[in-house]
Amino acid sequence: MDRLLYVAMSGASRTLQAQATISHNIANASTAGFKAALVHSEAAPVAGPGLQTRVHAQATAGGFDASAGQLQHTGQPLDLALRPGMWLAVQAADGSEAYTRAGDLQLDPLGQLQTRAGQAVLGTGGAVGVPPAQSIAVGADGTLSIVPLGLGGGVAVEVDTLRVVAEPPGGLQRGPDGLFRPAIADEAVAPPAGAGDLLLSGALEASNVNVAGALVEMIAQQRQFETQVQLMKKADENAQRTAELLRLR
Repeated sequence: MDRLLYVAMSGASRTLQAQATISHNIANASTAGFKAALVHSEAAPVAGPGLQTRVHAQATAGGFDASAGQLQHTGQPLDLALRPGMWLAVQAADGSEAYTRAGDLQLDPLGQLQTRAGQAVLGTGGAVGVPPAQSIAVGADGTLSIVPLGLGGGVAVEVDTLRVVAEPPGGLQRGPDGLFRPAIADEAVAPPAGAGDLLLSGALEASNVNVAGALVEMIAQQRQFETQVQLMKKADENAQRTAELLRLR
């Protein structure tokens, strides 16, 4: 009896975790460069003394959907859409290097180039700072150029080159802060991308979340959760009836 109850309980818990992940994906359906999170579950034995006759369902890190989102042309010079396999290097809150495909960049009041989430964008010499300028442009190879404020003739001056990296062989994994890092622990940073066509300025990569599919999956998870609850109720009813039979004896 306890086996049925435990399996149903752990299954219901896993279903709630899956629903939370789907809700997170739906909430980020309009976030530029967002990659939908995946959730997998597997059977795992319950640790303890004696025979391992009990198993439960546990959620495992399912990684993320690496497929590209649709391109949205904005015409804004600091909106960048990275080519497949390319990632933009940013500075995480702890000062380490991390990666994102969210290319909706902006300048803070001090002229530092940042993502919309506030992470500093990295260049060849660290965080990218932009002097006062009449105009700004980012080339396909990541070169950032400006026409300085007050400079006649419209002569462009190269400021820095954005650090764009290629996805490492071991892949990337998403951290709690939403940024990506090499999946292999001993790889602190990803390898730099080669020269060439790395990004497209004036466009953004949309989130790759399929909202309709996510809503259908949410409904399926809700029905699965209800089934697990019904099984727990049935296990409780069976236990009560067994207790009544034992009392009659």
